[in-house]
Amino acid sequence: MKLKHYLTKYGIRMAVIVLILALVIGASAALRSGRAGFLQNANGTMMGPLQRATTALYGWMERLYGYIYDYDLILEENNSLRAENAALREQVREYANLEEENLRLRTLFDWAQHQTNMTLESAKIVSWDPSNYISAFTISKGSDSGIELGDCVITEYGALVGQVMELGTDWATIRSIIDVDMDVGALVGVYSYAGMVTGDFALMRQGQTRLAYLTSGAQIFAGDEVLTSGRGGSFPPGLMIGVITAVMTENGGQATYGVIQPTVDVSRLSQIFIIKDFEIIE
Repeated sequence: MKLKHYLTKYGIRMAVIVLILALVIGASAALRSGRAGFLQNANGTMMGPLQRATTALYGWMERLYGYIYDYDLILEENNSLRAENAALREQVREYANLEEENLRLRTLFDWAQHQTNMTLESAKIVSWDPSNYISAFTISKGSDSGIELGDCVITEYGALVGQVMELGTDWATIRSIIDVDMDVGALVGVYSYAGMVTGDFALMRQGQTRLAYLTSGAQIFAGDEVLTSGRGGSFPPGLMIGVITAVMTENGGQATYGVIQPTVDVSRLSQIFIIKDFEIIE
């Protein structure tokens, strides 16, 4: 029973081992006799397709490696070209900014030739006040550049932008012409009627300001230009403020004021000029 159980359990394994031994012995005999036996023929039959499959697989792997290698080279070259393209675009932007700044400086120079009594300082706008209740921005220069509180700020065309309201060593905050706390002495129309440019919250939200406190008997019309009067000493005379777009009345028709569209769209500015000193020539 034990032998029968052993043969039942291990008989297949033994048969396989015996078959392998027989094949090996047969192959050895065939080799000694110079004839190809069953095992050699079987080996040749199997090895032929296997060798062809191996050769094909090797060729495919070689092509795959070449593709991956070329892909890595193309990817590296593409990344290099992207970086080069980004650098060129940055250079173009810098060149455009320099051209724009040079144009502003040339325009300012042409204007300043007729205003030899002014000392000017250029500065870049670095940030805008986020509040909805004021109109102000910060520039990149301050007291170290000779700027003082109350200094007048203009564009390269000599149009009024605003006034220095806060000051640090290397920064300053500018209150724009439309700010609610802005007050500027002004002259309006062909007869130079005197008035005061004062900020108005509702108009500020529309990018405008108002001309009020006109002299008695003053008559203003839409299209009249408004210039600084120079009164008070903070602003030189003759700077362009804006144009009257509408004439309104208040207090039951007892007072007249003009709505001013400023010459300068302060929201589009990137560079301004501070008048550090000026002399009024009579």
